[in-house]
Amino acid sequence: MKKLRPIIIILIAALLTSCASKKQKEQTISISGAFALYPLVVKWAEEYKKEKPDVRFNISGGGAGKGMADALSGTVDLGMFSREIAPAEINKGVWWAGLSIDAVLPTISAENPYLEKLEKRGLTRDELKAIYIDGSITNWNEIFPEEQAAKLVVYTRSDACGAAGTWAKYLGGKQEDLQGIGIYGDPGLAEAVGKDQLGVAFNNTIFIYDVESGKKRPGIEVIPIDLNENGQIDDDENFYDTFDEILSAIARGVYPSPPARELYYVSDGKPEKQAALDFIEWCLTSGQKYIKEAGYVPINQEKIDTYLKKL
Repeated sequence: MKKLRPIIIILIAALLTSCASKKQKEQTISISGAFALYPLVVKWAEEYKKEKPDVRFNISGGGAGKGMADALSGTVDLGMFSREIAPAEINKGVWWAGLSIDAVLPTISAENPYLEKLEKRGLTRDELKAIYIDGSITNWNEIFPEEQAAKLVVYTRSDACGAAGTWAKYLGGKQEDLQGIGIYGDPGLAEAVGKDQLGVAFNNTIFIYDVESGKKRPGIEVIPIDLNENGQIDDDENFYDTFDEILSAIARGVYPSPPARELYYVSDGKPEKQAALDFIEWCLTSGQKYIKEAGYVPINQEKIDTYLKKL
């Protein structure tokens, strides 16, 4: 019996370790995907842990395409997704819950020599389509004939992402139709266009504006969209100076959808892990109070109720 005691102790220790490991796994929520949703989910995780300290989070960016792929393969519990759910994805069994709203905006460098003219004139949807999809506008003097020729440098996303898909949909195409130099990730795209005086890009609002100050991040500016196509930016189209202004325009439906869009959690069927379900429910209830603070637009209560029923 004495000889068996060490073995029994080892077995008990192994069993306890296994139980602890299983419990830890059940209380760990893995999330990957859209850069657009990443800052909000990080904020939510921080606040949620104050209420549920036993819950652990593994959160990573990588683009909406990665979020969907990881979710459908079961690599993560939840994918962050930032464009409309496609029929093909629904057919694969994707489950989703909407969380908040943001938008994609056309961007340029703050050092762009045509900035003042662009702020007064803007660009129409057709002009943006000519730049990004048709490739029929390749020089700044095709927009401003009085100016000398200067090549217009177009930037797009190299990774499968919601921002590019949403931007392309607004222009009547798909992400693969977008022309330009491919840059990985929203932060990378914002940095690239900020450094190129003749460049044009598109970015999620959260990577254009500073949440705390409400001002645009250094080096980047927004190209106003001439919504009524009258050749000038009217007072009711001029809502890009501060974060509050653009968020209000998105909430009021003044800024068009797309490129305004809903942001989601996705998974391969309804999540099985109770910790993930509890976190989603919290995000749709208590967590909603952090949305505006984090720089996003809330979804309406009717949609929240619909998503809560899916849980």
